[in-house]
Amino acid sequence: MGRPCSNLLATALRSTFLPSTHSTPVFFRIPSTTLSRPSFRLHSTATAPNPLFANFFTPLQPLLVDFFRQKFPAMASSTIDESLLTFLNTHAPNNSSAETDAVKASQALFPSVTYSDAEKAELSQWLITASHIASAGEDAAKVSERLSALNTHLSSRTTVLGAKPSVADIALYQKLAPVVSKWSAEERTGENGYHYIVRHVDFVQNSPLFGLKLDDKVNVDLDSVIFKIKPVDAKAEKERKKKEKEAAAAAAAASGATPTAATGEQGKKSKKEKVKDKVQAAGEAVASTVTGKAGPPEGAPTQKKEKKAKQPKPQKAPPIEKPLSPALIDLRVAHILKAEKHPNADSLYVSTVACGDAPGTDNTSEYEGQVVRTVCSGLNGLIPLEEMQNRKIVAVCNLKPVTMRGVKSCAMVLAASPRVAEGEDSHGGPVELVSPPADAKAGDRVFFEGWEGEPEGQLNPKKKIWETMQPGFTTTDGLEVGFDVEAVPQLSGEGADKKTGVAKLKTAAGLCSVKTLKGAVVR
Repeated sequence: MGRPCSNLLATALRSTFLPSTHSTPVFFRIPSTTLSRPSFRLHSTATAPNPLFANFFTPLQPLLVDFFRQKFPAMASSTIDESLLTFLNTHAPNNSSAETDAVKASQALFPSVTYSDAEKAELSQWLITASHIASAGEDAAKVSERLSALNTHLSSRTTVLGAKPSVADIALYQKLAPVVSKWSAEERTGENGYHYIVRHVDFVQNSPLFGLKLDDKVNVDLDSVIFKIKPVDAKAEKERKKKEKEAAAAAAAASGATPTAATGEQGKKSKKEKVKDKVQAAGEAVASTVTGKAGPPEGAPTQKKEKKAKQPKPQKAPPIEKPLSPALIDLRVAHILKAEKHPNADSLYVSTVACGDAPGTDNTSEYEGQVVRTVCSGLNGLIPLEEMQNRKIVAVCNLKPVTMRGVKSCAMVLAASPRVAEGEDSHGGPVELVSPPADAKAGDRVFFEGWEGEPEGQLNPKKKIWETMQPGFTTTDGLEVGFDVEAVPQLSGEGADKKTGVAKLKTAAGLCSVKTLKGAVVR
């Protein structure tokens, strides 16, 4: 059943779809569940459709949104309710303005973030959704549907807006934290559990990005996962869609080639062929007029021109070989989020490291809302495990991944050790991690002064670029990390091209260094 829509909405529909001379009364009906549902909200189709807001007529949305925005400009934003405002005043130290407008509150909480008009509209929608996402006493099936839609939405996003934090994330946390805290392990991480909602709750309550001061957090055991969701391989997904498309095209071609009952005389030319013959005859007539040569008599069948033999396509030129340089090595600031002992090797650590990769990059996964790599390092017994936790390092990010005792390692940690004489144990002395500047961020480029350039996507193991350049990696008397060009004979230029001395390793924020080791080997 439905109910007549309001006079204003009816006016919008009539003025849109009926001519001005239409005098017959017309009634439009909208499902009553749509109008009575608290989440009913018109939204712009400029943003990606959201499953939680897909209750209205999609074809009418752009027209109705424009109409309502002209009539009610105040509807573009939502007001923060009293309970959320109290939560922000208590737990969000950055909330000095105590704004009640959703967009203004987000801008006050996250001053470095800018929101587009589409994001502002979506932010307001999410605030409304958060107010009833898991309302007590409501139909369990409806609550489950909303939670499933939110879980799906978060499966490919760090925050509800994608990557940008907003007050909507905090609003969802405020409503969902008490609910998630009561969920069983199966509800949290089972095969049909709300994995991504749990991840989002844990991210909001612990991330410095939100800076919430909470005495009572939801207890999330990161090691307790009943069903592990296989990460989507971007390349495999693209290949799968390509194969589906090819299969569909083949099926369509096969169905089109099926013989059907002929209509008319057999052997008669199709209309398309007749038109083609007439066009060709007209062209020959014009040619004969210009050249003085007689064309074929009228009505005579035309001869089809022979197709020209296909010329072989020119082969693509081989890629230009980049000159040998330490700039070919992709050095980046990286952030070790956690490290643990390798389950199958006493000398190895296994670290979860953020290297600034984009979502979907090969050999990456997601951890606490960040794109990360798994990195194995032979530092167990050389550096205490506690020194490997939550710290910034410099990583080599374009070596070919290597499986080390059952764990795939997708980068290498840069560390310094004393330079030893030939025959001595190179693993016997102290080891110090290379530290980037304190203000550097994960993903920042690291390079040697005077050797700037674009790194290779992945170093070709056969060319041994890393092995050739690594002997030049060292530390100075000032404890900076540098590159000694004279230690790499392959770079011995002549005249103006010849470089000398030690080029220091740096980021845009400053120099990279070690604690105590001078003249050390860095690898």
